[in-house]
Amino acid sequence: MIKTIFFDLGGVLLTNGWDPLQRADVLPRFGLDATEYNARHYEANESWERGLSTVHDYFNKTVFYEPRKFTFDELWLKVKAESRVLHPECFEIAAELAATGRYQLCTLNNESRELNDYRIQAFELKKYFTVFISSGYVNEMKPHAKIYRSALEITQAVPAESVFIDDREANVQAAREMGMHGIVFSDPKQLRAELAKLGVTTERI
Repeated sequence: MIKTIFFDLGGVLLTNGWDPLQRADVLPRFGLDATEYNARHYEANESWERGLSTVHDYFNKTVFYEPRKFTFDELWLKVKAESRVLHPECFEIAAELAATGRYQLCTLNNESRELNDYRIQAFELKKYFTVFISSGYVNEMKPHAKIYRSALEITQAVPAESVFIDDREANVQAAREMGMHGIVFSDPKQLRAELAKLGVTTERI
């Protein structure tokens, strides 16, 4: 019997936070060279996404290492605006599951603390989820085993009674290796079918 359901955010419910597509959209608006930026990004990003540095640390290393004609606040506003709902139907699924009272719904994602905080508030995720496990909070990233272990310990979930939903096979496989059930997400219809196979129901208690 499934009692805890972990959702990835970017790629399942929302667009990704600050991945290549988002950078390709924002950087040209500020006249930033993508090749130069990305060389600095890969060095600074892991620390930021693991919550070991701040958003200001990250952008000081990637952008504001020299004077600019724009401010951090102007850039950060555009970065946040890249976050959008990806699959409204997945929000419907989360709402239906939350309404049953049967399951502990949680998020489990790789995201910097600041972007994760923003996305929780902007998309009213507290309406659906009770616990938020993010790499920026627990200082480890998927698919490393530690983040799954932290998720299970924080939620006190039993692996065999848990399912993790993610759009990346490697992340799902890592969850399975911890004894959890895993669903590689492709679309909302497929997600409903896979949850049903695990006995997950939208019937209320």
